[in-house]
Amino acid sequence: MDPRSEDVLETVVPFGRAMRNEHFNFDKAYTNLNHGSFGAFPTSVRDYQRKIQDLTESRPDPYLRYTMPELLGNSRAAVASLLGVPVDEVVFVPNATTAVNTVLRNLFYGKGDVILYFSTAYGACEKTVDYVCETTPAESACILLEYPLEDQEIVEKFRDMVNETRQDGRKVKVAMFDTVLTFPGVRMPWEALVQACKELSILSLIDGAHGIGHIELTDLGKVGPDFFASNCYKPEDTLEYASRGNRVTNLSRWLYVPRGCAVFHVPARNQHLIRTSLPTSWGFRSRSDPMATASGQLSTVGSNPFVELFNKVATVDATPYVCVPEALKFRNNICGGERSIREYCKYIAQAGASLMAQILGTEMMSNGAKTLQNCCFANVRLPLTLVSRNFSRDQHAKSAIQPGIMDVQIDSEEYISIDEAPKLAKWITQRTIEDFDTMVPTMVHAGVIWARLSGQIYLELKDFERAGYMLKELCERARRRGSRE
Repeated sequence: MDPRSEDVLETVVPFGRAMRNEHFNFDKAYTNLNHGSFGAFPTSVRDYQRKIQDLTESRPDPYLRYTMPELLGNSRAAVASLLGVPVDEVVFVPNATTAVNTVLRNLFYGKGDVILYFSTAYGACEKTVDYVCETTPAESACILLEYPLEDQEIVEKFRDMVNETRQDGRKVKVAMFDTVLTFPGVRMPWEALVQACKELSILSLIDGAHGIGHIELTDLGKVGPDFFASNCYKPEDTLEYASRGNRVTNLSRWLYVPRGCAVFHVPARNQHLIRTSLPTSWGFRSRSDPMATASGQLSTVGSNPFVELFNKVATVDATPYVCVPEALKFRNNICGGERSIREYCKYIAQAGASLMAQILGTEMMSNGAKTLQNCCFANVRLPLTLVSRNFSRDQHAKSAIQPGIMDVQIDSEEYISIDEAPKLAKWITQRTIEDFDTMVPTMVHAGVIWARLSGQIYLELKDFERAGYMLKELCERARRRGSRE
């Protein structure tokens, strides 16, 4: 049953197996249940990119010097309309991590300045915070999140940490948070966090790697973060590190653009804070340059200094950037538009996860308000009980008297040490690839092993049903032999 609203546009090709077979290029034996890590893009976009690459190779100088900037402008205009922001407030970078680095390394930090982030931040971004704190006077503060949580709890934790740092005589300069988390795959209350940042006079830096093409963002300009980045292809899901107001979003992950394309949004009010791209390139102007503005950027009639900063950043293959209009053409003409895609992807993720939970005898991650599930990810608990190293049968007996303290089986083979859990979760993920020709990322979060599932237009319920029985088999093997295979 197609759950989409009656007023969405019809698709030319039905979502599910038909869409996969006609418009995507997966191996016939492979089921892509992990769109969230590296994304995928349709044949029409692939062919368009190759066409642009061929044209570039046929006449390199004319095409790279004159045609490519025009195509980049068209792509910037197309993506700006999806975000509801002016075209001169968006540029392209290779990925969201690059944009986060660009912001954090451009800001000036004094003694007592704090970079605030959540424990669920993407690992590469957390490492960037660590590096900035090593090389500048900045300090960091981390807010622990253990899901499931209500949105209000997250906002309260944020405000409490800000107040705590202020009581210590420090000041939160910038706060970094996500639109949708990498792991667990849940929607963050990023709009409420942006509002809190405004009220508390804190710069907001949004890692929207799982943003554009995934959730509704046409009101981004009204929400008004200070910095925003989002992948158009989503290529950088290194799940091993997922534990811990500019916005960056990877276009290639959820927007069906080739890998290596992210949009970086900086409102005009903050563009003076971004003095250099990474790496520093032709758009940079020192403060001593007579053609520079007071902020140090070039003053050129008819051009935007911020845009010029990113127009030519070294010599790279910019063809993923110019594929945005072609990807939107596919999404509108073949898929029925943004709303149609979002509604199906959310439906298939949640319905597929519910079916998988039934097979496993567990449950999906959710909160009372159901806000965590308002995205194209879903998380299912694996039927593996984690216990501490010092767990004993006496503790099991105690738990029988006080239900809920420790839900375990009396057979010692059912016990899995929490110390071994990360290794076991990694083993399960690897086995899904090597033994079953798919990929379901599994990780430990808050003392539980979860599987993260991605909804997409080329998937159907049968794909999740097969994955449910796959995980059931792997959990049975894990209980028998742990991670020794």
